[in-house]
Amino acid sequence: MGKQQEVMLYDDGHHRCISFTGLVQGEGIQSNQFLILHGAHAAVIDPGGELTYVPLTMALSRYVKPEELDLILASHQDPDIISALGHWVKRTPARVAISRLWSRFIPHLASAFAQSRSGGNIFDRILPIDDQGGRIPLGDSYIQAVPAHFLHSVGNFQFYDPVSRILFSGDMGASVVEDVSGPVEDFTRHVPHMEGFHQRYMAGNRACKLWADMVRELDVDKLVPQHGPCFVGEQVGRFLDWVSQLQCGLDLMSEADYRPSERRLG
Repeated sequence: MGKQQEVMLYDDGHHRCISFTGLVQGEGIQSNQFLILHGAHAAVIDPGGELTYVPLTMALSRYVKPEELDLILASHQDPDIISALGHWVKRTPARVAISRLWSRFIPHLASAFAQSRSGGNIFDRILPIDDQGGRIPLGDSYIQAVPAHFLHSVGNFQFYDPVSRILFSGDMGASVVEDVSGPVEDFTRHVPHMEGFHQRYMAGNRACKLWADMVRELDVDKLVPQHGPCFVGEQVGRFLDWVSQLQCGLDLMSEADYRPSERRLG
């Protein structure tokens, strides 16, 4: 397990956003998990898999009881995003918001729930998000599901909280660094920690540019990725400018990348 850290991203007394990191047990990739509290209502973003389930539920218990959880928001289908879903649907009443493209695969992640006598129909717990996204109610507020397709999943969403002005950006803006307790301060020095990841995992510059143009139309104070530190204030703009110009994914592929290899494996 990494060094556990808990960061209060926003708190106005009624509405709070908290980030948890360092919860991964074993050799898995560290990731950030998020809790949004709006009065008596609560949503968890990208809760993760088996490696984070127990430590995350313990961390959440300081803020919310399992029976009080309204929503599980899943940006996409990866194991570090939602593979412990079976536990969450069995132990909480939360609805699961995920791309409609991936919603039909949910039974693979919650087979025990689907097969239990009291489980009911798993699809009754799913809130499929259409490609254009939309507003997901949270009490008298909402969370905006923002399209981010092909960044890096074919069915991908990010979640914008209009109260805190935080965009929970999933893998966009992700980096691998030791300390995520504070925001990015020196953007130029931070680029090497995220460049290779974005070049490999983002589909291409066209998707990056379209996404950045959309985000500029939102009122974003913090851009908070699933891995690594967040971007605040002017650093958000610097990241948008950088990723708008980034050549990545298919932009970098050639015939050499699509040839069978004679290399012996194992």
